[in-house]
Amino acid sequence: MRLIFLGPPGAGKGTQAVRLVEKYGIPQLSTGDMLRAAVAAATPVGLKAKAVMDAGGLVSDDIVIGIVADRIEEDDARKGFILDGFPRTVAQAEALDRMLAEKGLKLDLVLELVVDQSALVDRIIKRAEEAKAQGLPVRKDDDPEVFKQRLAAYNRDTAVVAPYYKARGQLKAIDGMQPIDAVTADIAKALSGLDGDAQKS
Repeated sequence: MRLIFLGPPGAGKGTQAVRLVEKYGIPQLSTGDMLRAAVAAATPVGLKAKAVMDAGGLVSDDIVIGIVADRIEEDDARKGFILDGFPRTVAQAEALDRMLAEKGLKLDLVLELVVDQSALVDRIIKRAEEAKAQGLPVRKDDDPEVFKQRLAAYNRDTAVVAPYYKARGQLKAIDGMQPIDAVTADIAKALSGLDGDAQKS
């Protein structure tokens, strides 16, 4: 089962991905983790990425796709994988489609957690206030200003990826404002038709 999780920061992608990892025994792949692992392992594409990062540059789409391509060849990803936080742009989505096609693979489903963004901001502000009230440091991700910047970046760059997959009939929108277990149940329903294929692949 090959899945992509889309949705703005704070939508609950990480929480739901962990549940799918446990249920299906497939890895959750984050580009940041894969990038660090490739650099640490000094793979050819990892060395390329390291050179770019050492020079203070941004790693190109080609390098990121190369890292994803290497990672999904590993044993734990043979039954499938969950891509979290990637692709971030339509160009990356197109490159991912090409790379998977070259391997004779395709995505099974793209899940988008749809949320009320103003409610997300309120939730983050509340979490920050609670942390301060308890005398705890506010996590960087829970800093309302940092969060608003991440949300703006998502809306500018990544929100366009959902329509790309919708046009291909691969997108399933899930109401991410429900309680966590209700979101999990809706995701299970969306994936129920794929279970048989997942066992075979």
